[in-house]
Amino acid sequence: MTNNQSPIILNGESLTIEQVVTVAYGRPGEPAVQLTAAAGKAVIRAAEAVQTLLARGEIAYGITTGFGAFKDRIISPDDVETLQRNIIASHAVGVGNPFDIPTTRAIMLIRANTLARGHSGIRLSTLQTLLDMLNAGVHPVIPQKGSLGASGDLAPLAHMALALIGEGEAEYCGEILPGAEAMRRAGVAPVTLAAKEGLALTNGTSVMAAVGTLESYRARMFSRVADIAGCLSLEALHGTPLAFDPRIHNLRPFPRQTNCANYLRELLAGSEFTRHHDPHNVQDAYTLRCIPQVHGAVRDAIAYAWWVFEIELNAVTDNPLLFIDDETGDIDVISGGNFHGEPLAIALDYLTMAMTELGNISERRVMRLTDESSNSHVLPAFLIKHGGLNSGFMITQYTAAALAAENKVLSHPASVDTIPTSANVEDHVSMGATAALQTRQVITNVAHILGIELMAAAQGIDFRREALGKQAKLGRGTQPAYELIRQHVPFLEKDAIMYPYMQAVRNLVADGQLVHAVNGKVHDNWIL
Repeated sequence: MTNNQSPIILNGESLTIEQVVTVAYGRPGEPAVQLTAAAGKAVIRAAEAVQTLLARGEIAYGITTGFGAFKDRIISPDDVETLQRNIIASHAVGVGNPFDIPTTRAIMLIRANTLARGHSGIRLSTLQTLLDMLNAGVHPVIPQKGSLGASGDLAPLAHMALALIGEGEAEYCGEILPGAEAMRRAGVAPVTLAAKEGLALTNGTSVMAAVGTLESYRARMFSRVADIAGCLSLEALHGTPLAFDPRIHNLRPFPRQTNCANYLRELLAGSEFTRHHDPHNVQDAYTLRCIPQVHGAVRDAIAYAWWVFEIELNAVTDNPLLFIDDETGDIDVISGGNFHGEPLAIALDYLTMAMTELGNISERRVMRLTDESSNSHVLPAFLIKHGGLNSGFMITQYTAAALAAENKVLSHPASVDTIPTSANVEDHVSMGATAALQTRQVITNVAHILGIELMAAAQGIDFRREALGKQAKLGRGTQPAYELIRQHVPFLEKDAIMYPYMQAVRNLVADGQLVHAVNGKVHDNWIL
């Protein structure tokens, strides 16, 4: 198959979230990932600086010393290569299920981009081998747990580096193989690490950055889905769009609240399912009336996470870092703390709490759709005919409630915890990787909750249509959403096996089909 996609070019400074998503979910080599010539020169220069330091016999952390609490143990020049292999072997102590392939690809890409800045001391050939693995589809098996988020993601990145040196395990063409065999089949030669390289590969935030980047992208998409689901529910419940009036939101000018209200009005434009100026029913419950305020606040959290991860994608996060004076050629090796994941951990915790709220308000709308006393008997109990004989959507709300409850537990911020390590030298850590895993689980749960709401709202729309007539129009944006759902889920006249339908709608949420269908009809004015 010919690859017609333009390559992703790494220079350490311009990698985007969209590019990470493209590489993560794309087929290996489609698009190919390459280094710029300027980045290659910077990498070579830093690697040569490492060799200069060795030749001079200078003491530099992680190059001629041990690591962590062993920072004062001087390493013989004859052992510098062994030192680098040892850090990979000893640090590869992760546990738990491995990361999926897209996340692994994102980790490899982000690590390569960090090293491309030319401050880490890795050789160009070693960096190129990492890119060759990515392009060929050699995916190291990386356990998800074991990182404290400082010094970076040591354990998982060591598992990534194991395959690079022909050790550990890797996935290749759908098969889990010994690292050396995966490399052999792909035609990529393993690397013998030189001075500084083991440290450069393992000391950084690439794992939490990869998960955070992919989850920020999913969160942004799911926030659109929540807007669509909320509008479908409003139509099913005979709600009013008056609370989305721009005059209201101009008096509280949070930009993403206003932006959300604009989108909701576009979704509902032309709808014959909503009510207007009913003196006997002047306002809706909060879950409908306050969608712009709640969803808009969630958008704020997503925008913050997006900002953080766009910076981190192009940051140098290992330690120590090499700085070479352009005029004098002087080499400074400076120990710092860019590996500390606190900026990411706090952003991830904020995102987790926001997405939990998105799930909370969606679950409450499911409750309102299924509880006839809460919806003023606009809809039958549990959205089914012949209730009692049929349970209808009763237990789908249970599932949504269970997921919402789990999300609340997962919203305990990981970033407020720390456990000192390495004989109290590394005495404060970020727990950013834990925060990232919590974020991922919450967002996955939210996709299921939103799928349940969409499915219930479509059922409610059909009951409303019986009263309004078959020709009654939905909104400009809700109509394509409803039509897409109905391509996968029929109106349920009686009880049926529900979980395949739930999974089908969840897939429409997760793979972007729903958002794509709707935004083909309305203007997507999402702002960051």
